[in-house]
Amino acid sequence: MKKLEIGIIGGAGYTAGELIRLLINHPKTNLNFVFSTSNAGNKIHKIHQDLIGSTDLEFTSNINSEVDVLFLCLGHGNSTAFLENNTFSDHTKIIDLSNDFRLVANKNFEGKEFVYGLPELNKDAIKQANYIANPGCFATALQLAILPLAANGLLTNDVHINAVTGATGAGTSLSATTHFTWRDNNFSHYKAFNHQHLGEINQTVKQLQSSFKSEINFMPNRGDFSRGIFATTYTKYEGSIDDAKALYKAYYKDAAFTIVSDESIFLKQVVNTNKCIISLEKHGNKLLITSTIDNLLKGASGAAVQNMNLMFGFEETEGLELKANYF
Repeated sequence: MKKLEIGIIGGAGYTAGELIRLLINHPKTNLNFVFSTSNAGNKIHKIHQDLIGSTDLEFTSNINSEVDVLFLCLGHGNSTAFLENNTFSDHTKIIDLSNDFRLVANKNFEGKEFVYGLPELNKDAIKQANYIANPGCFATALQLAILPLAANGLLTNDVHINAVTGATGAGTSLSATTHFTWRDNNFSHYKAFNHQHLGEINQTVKQLQSSFKSEINFMPNRGDFSRGIFATTYTKYEGSIDDAKALYKAYYKDAAFTIVSDESIFLKQVVNTNKCIISLEKHGNKLLITSTIDNLLKGASGAAVQNMNLMFGFEETEGLELKANYF
């Protein structure tokens, strides 16, 4: 079988680096070009130094409009501008990793209809799609924590979420809160109750449970580690813990990467994998749902490759069977 020709727009960030790593090792893809005007002519491994010995490809300022798949790894708002100024063949499928097309109000763009790319929610639609809006990292971890409840009409009260992300969630650009001396031995919250991923989360909940009228209260935190998201979510739930576990395991029985654990879970189980691991506890009338993902893989580049696999009829796990950095 002829390999898919792949193009990446915006190649210098953490997300692009992980995407390049996955695609050069994927058995059914050939990385045709990585577009970066600021790095054109430089070897990719000069920027993504973990890829030395893995590829001699250079960044380019030229675009091949005939590629089979185009991944957009651009800053939020920049994907729209890029597509306004560049055209691709009718057969080119586009997977956007920004937030430009995630919400229903923005999913249609110049005749292109973007499907929200959360496989545990929209797998059948993804298989038929030509254009995918990849979910946000926090949005993935938090939606996977509550999808089974919403799908069964069981979100009847406020949802409370506390989640912490690693430093890579802030991207490669330096800011006051990304310097090592600030992050090291430090912890803080940010965008309390108004994080941009709440739009995606509320949209999904209402897609599954149109009657949902309660609040989703989200407290995002910055952690003193490089990568991963660890989220704790709780809401009122009248069933037993056995009922909850049965509900979650039934919902995710065909999910390639979402696992419901009977044990307590921790971050290192998922770092460097495309997994989401979930655990459940019952405390009085509250259900505590813990979910954890790698923000750069299941929260970004791994999910993008998972979506590509579904779009082309490959095994969903193709190129994504990665071992956790457990020790």
